Amino acid sequence: MIELGPIAWPPAPIRTERLVLREPEARDRAAFIELLASPEVHTYLGGPRPRDELEREMPEVPERWPGSFVVDLDGAMIGQILLRRATGHRSPVAVGKADLGYLFLPQAWGYGYAAEACAAALGWFDGVLPGEPVVLTTQSANVGSMRLAAKLGFIEVERFHAWDAEQWLGLRSPVTPPA
Repeated sequence: MIELGPIAWPPAPIRTERLVLREPEARDRAAFIELLASPEVHTYLGGPRPRDELEREMPEVPERWPGSFVVDLDGAMIGQILLRRATGHRSPVAVGKADLGYLFLPQAWGYGYAAEACAAALGWFDGVLPGEPVVLTTQSANVGSMRLAAKLGFIEVERFHAWDAEQWLGLRSPVTPPA
């Protein structure tokens, strides 16, 4: 994955009604380890990483690069939003486009936080890189992720088989700035 493009990073924190999207900080390390080691979170992502490996390899300040947002609820990390260029994607349709990804801790599921945070991240993206399409890939078996993709305006482009499962690829048409 390569950087998004000519954007100023990090942006000012993005505030929604309940959440703050911000750059990762050292205080988020334990939550990142929990997120990446969680079997529930990684049900449709190929499985969790071993906790001891994450403890050894995780930098003091995890995931600090343009397009990586911590989703903060009341001062604590509950998830991560990722916007990055799809360079090595399994689908030629997605290559070179911005790719939206998200991970949330299980205790944050079912409250609409993912929709709220993803919508805010996409709003930020539209402001800094107007006119750019965004793709999202999820396993077609991941019903919650499929619902979220539809709610965010992603339209199915194709299905393909990868990582031992059927994958769904959605495209969100570019938002063009007003003339």
